[in-house]
Amino acid sequence: MSPRKLVHAACIAAMLTALPAARAASVGELLGSGVISTGLQETSAALTPDGRTLYFMRSDFAEADDTIMVAHRAAGRWSTPQVAAFSGRWHDSEPTLSPDGGRLYFVSNRPPRPGAAPVMAEMNGRRFPGTNLWYVARQPNGGWSAPIHVDGALNDGAMIYNPSLAANGDLYFSAHREDSGKAYQIYLAHRRGNGYAAPERLPLGDLANNRMDPAVDPQGRFLLYAGNEGDALGSADIYIVFRRPDGGWGNPARLGGEVNSRTLENAPSLGPAFGELYVASARRDDVHFPKPRDDAASLQRRLQSPLNGSRNLWRFDISALLRAHGIAPPANAAPADPASAKKPA
Repeated sequence: MSPRKLVHAACIAAMLTALPAARAASVGELLGSGVISTGLQETSAALTPDGRTLYFMRSDFAEADDTIMVAHRAAGRWSTPQVAAFSGRWHDSEPTLSPDGGRLYFVSNRPPRPGAAPVMAEMNGRRFPGTNLWYVARQPNGGWSAPIHVDGALNDGAMIYNPSLAANGDLYFSAHREDSGKAYQIYLAHRRGNGYAAPERLPLGDLANNRMDPAVDPQGRFLLYAGNEGDALGSADIYIVFRRPDGGWGNPARLGGEVNSRTLENAPSLGPAFGELYVASARRDDVHFPKPRDDAASLQRRLQSPLNGSRNLWRFDISALLRAHGIAPPANAAPADPASAKKPA
């Protein structure tokens, strides 16, 4: 397991003064129980603008073998996920779509250029598969291009994770770089022509605290991320920070309601509907002893069920919180899929 995976599992952070939780998050719903969310690890939901196609990462419990999957929604049900056309050979994870659906960014250990070696990283004397940023572009036939490496200072280093794009093309990501301290931090690379400017670290607080998995509002009005600012319920929680009138960022606040649990939440992403939030969570069913006696078949079903402690995808509604901060949906906003907006599977 890479040091970053251990960060997700332990999220060791220095304790800060407790921050108030941001209220008004709805009770969540497990996404596609038994189809999307299974007894394996599922994280990093990325939905197309119409809400009918979902890309996500699926992995073994140790996250040694990450693959990007795709599923389609029709008649209120998700199809059986398939390996995305551009994935399946390398350690690919953390897909995210541009707001217009024209590009899908992801991270991978695949060689950055023909003839090069796969990306490797090193931390504390350990070598493990590293990651660079890649993207695929939507083609006229509806498919994707071959994967394209994101060149430039954005991809300096081998521990680059969790891309998220604003509507203006600016790219947010988490990384461990020279100015990250001992933890992972969130960075912004401004779009410049056909490329990106050198990334800059967001000033969100003490560098002793891990901040990962950014999910930016397309208009840049707020940012969600996973971390521990000293008041987390579990090893990592989901936080939100709002843009100030002067263009800077306010103070992070842990999401309230049912978003966070006493286990692990990470990999937040925004869906196409206003206030639609997807989160990977390790919450699980409680086991009480003595329990009804299992036979071999019932034991296997229970141990392989979605709520077995692996991370699954959950959907929440934070629209009330956004409205409380003066953020309103566009005048023409409507749920991307009325059926899924009422009761997501």
